[in-house]
Amino acid sequence: MTSSLPASATGGVQPMSIEGRCKNVRERLIQMSAEDRKWRAQWLKDQHLSPNEPRYVPEYFNEITNPIRRFYKWPLNTLFEKLQPVMGVKGAFMARWYTGKMLMFLGSVYAAHYYFKYSKNDWTRRGGWKVHVSRQAVLPGQEGFPNTGDRQHHWDYYDRGFQNRSVFKGGAY
Repeated sequence: MTSSLPASATGGVQPMSIEGRCKNVRERLIQMSAEDRKWRAQWLKDQHLSPNEPRYVPEYFNEITNPIRRFYKWPLNTLFEKLQPVMGVKGAFMARWYTGKMLMFLGSVYAAHYYFKYSKNDWTRRGGWKVHVSRQAVLPGQEGFPNTGDRQHHWDYYDRGFQNRSVFKGGAY
């Protein structure tokens, strides 16, 4: 039976600092030998990236990204690859990221607008959004005080737009 430990970025191994005990200034000042100083200087030199890094390897992108995600990212990726010489690498990346987020936001707004517009809950359907409007509170002494609302008969309480229908009303077409 496998263990039920959650996945981790370190593969279950406790993370450790690669700087060792030299990350604290006091440790470096007090207890460093000549060999430790040489190791620290080499470690600092190793932290500098070469001029051609970071590198983009398309095969790596294709390996770690599933085909569905590559398919929906393809249009913006090809567009901003063409714009990269003009905008620069970072500018094209940021423009592509914001463009994707704005398109998802606009798509969700349009989908919600369509759903709310064409899926109303009325007498013709069972589903959809029900919108109930409360009566305005009117206190004694204010204009229109006994606010009884627009419901005068018992059939007005769950009307759902039936009285305002445009088909076969009152025996005539």
